[in-house]
Amino acid sequence: METALPTHTSAPITVVIATQLRPERLVYLEAMHASLMAQTVPWEAVLAVDGSNPALVPKAIAEDPRVRILALPRPVGAASARNLALNLVRTPLVAYADDDDLLPADSLEVRYRRITDTGLGWVAGRLADLLPDGTTKIWECPTPVGVHQRGEVSKYWASPSAQIPLGQTMLLARTELVRAAGGHGGLPQGEDFVMVNGVTCLAPGELLPDTVYLYRKHAHQMTAAADFDELESSAREFAWRHGRHLSAALACLPSPDLEAAA
Repeated sequence: METALPTHTSAPITVVIATQLRPERLVYLEAMHASLMAQTVPWEAVLAVDGSNPALVPKAIAEDPRVRILALPRPVGAASARNLALNLVRTPLVAYADDDDLLPADSLEVRYRRITDTGLGWVAGRLADLLPDGTTKIWECPTPVGVHQRGEVSKYWASPSAQIPLGQTMLLARTELVRAAGGHGGLPQGEDFVMVNGVTCLAPGELLPDTVYLYRKHAHQMTAAADFDELESSAREFAWRHGRHLSAALACLPSPDLEAAA
């Protein structure tokens, strides 16, 4: 029997969060939820529990009716957890967040207002590192503030080892666009680079000057793991090539006007 597709709710945005519910990160997950509760536009969230016991989800989150918990029966990794969570998104817009970071109170609203006003496929804001002493430092990405046509963002990624052009958590995108882009790529890490490539190559968007995401720096983050660098260069090379080739392939397609005239 086919399952009916979910309809949109009164909330325009779903925030997807993948988590392994690691004990040392639960306090950060609670802080992320608190930052969601401070948002100034209605939202939903899908919490993808990657193979852990869902009973470990903090009570305030488990009892929040806006949060739906996807309990995966075994660990599948961040990319797969996010993609399976995308099946549960029933709002026209989707954003991603990690379980150890924070959203400024106007994070969703500034992006939502702009994407609504412009009709663009995606709108991003700037990211700031949240340092252990509580101070923040803006991350300077290679992509300049302003409107970018499809395929343009990937050109700001100079080489596999260079700074990535945009971070996935900076984006608010149309759900149908993220699905068309294939969600997150099948990589053990760097899968978010593939998602950014797909979304920004398929549709125009805009980078705002507003800070919309706080990336927490701490000892338990994935990038601080002892084995993180083992696959990083290979993952980056795959994602970099993906962006270049996807942009080039789409650029070769005839425009809709040419197709109509043929």
